[in-house]
Amino acid sequence: MTHPAVVNFSAEKHSVELRELPTPEIGPDDVLLSVSAVGVCGSDLHQWTNDHSWQVNYPVVLGHEFAGVIARVGANVTGWKEGDRVVSETAAVIDANSPLTRQGLYNLDPTRKGFGYGVNGAMTRFVRVPSRILHRVPANLPLEIAALTEPCCVAFNAVVKNGRITPGDRVVVFGPGPIGLLCGAMARLCGAEVAVVGLERDRERLEIAKGYGCTPIVSGLEEWSKEIDGLGVDGVVDAAGVSATLKMSMQIVRPNGWISKVGWGPQPLNFSLDPLVQKNITLQGSFSHNWPIWERVVRLLSTGQLDVRPIIGGTWPLEQWHEAFETMHSGKIAKAVLKP
Repeated sequence: MTHPAVVNFSAEKHSVELRELPTPEIGPDDVLLSVSAVGVCGSDLHQWTNDHSWQVNYPVVLGHEFAGVIARVGANVTGWKEGDRVVSETAAVIDANSPLTRQGLYNLDPTRKGFGYGVNGAMTRFVRVPSRILHRVPANLPLEIAALTEPCCVAFNAVVKNGRITPGDRVVVFGPGPIGLLCGAMARLCGAEVAVVGLERDRERLEIAKGYGCTPIVSGLEEWSKEIDGLGVDGVVDAAGVSATLKMSMQIVRPNGWISKVGWGPQPLNFSLDPLVQKNITLQGSFSHNWPIWERVVRLLSTGQLDVRPIIGGTWPLEQWHEAFETMHSGKIAKAVLKP
């Protein structure tokens, strides 16, 4: 049996189309997941426009933010059964013997391959998922909301694990895309006063930041940063990734402050990193997430402490993937969700 799938078939710009693919075969340690909802990530858009900076195994089905119901279980799978409501992590292929995996840091295993670029993702009816990366979705959490656990985990790692917030801190987040908005929400949960910074074209998405209790900023960043004692903010989360935001981060953070960089950007820097030294700043990269972060974020979502609904700008059937991509790419909305 075949099913429609959103396939990125080459490195040429806009090489994405709907193709009919057979139901995936599963191995003894896998489940076959019937996809209920799949979020469109900025990385899906980057592969569509071919301005990404990671290796892609073409052709590949896009989509790594997804939740669904188990349709079939492999022979060796224990603890899971058909009909279970689940959400899946993104680390589809890892080396179980890697020193990083043995520490629980399989997200940093150099051989890791993720859904949507390394192996076939979830923008289709069924996806093959290793049972080791499944998490239960509580009955009170709709699968459409649970599908966005992944970007929440990216934000949790960037802010909670790789930032160092004390309640009362002042924090700036660059970039009001889905990750930046969720980083703002996460920093508010940690008790920080937060500003989310964007461009003129981002005004609609910056309104979402306001809903999370953040101050939206298009101009006047320096004034906000130096408001209290003139020394700058305690921390910065760079979810924009362009070179200019790292330069600005070093300017606005106070001596002995921190910068957590989660945004990707392939451009060269063309500026000095001396302020890092002079101001004793911690610059921390933040990549992906692991099992304990997922468990914590599912709890935040199911208890209502974190609400992702404000970032969802609309849902589209899979066949209308192009309209969903275009609408999100235009900046009109923060996040599009597809329903296979």
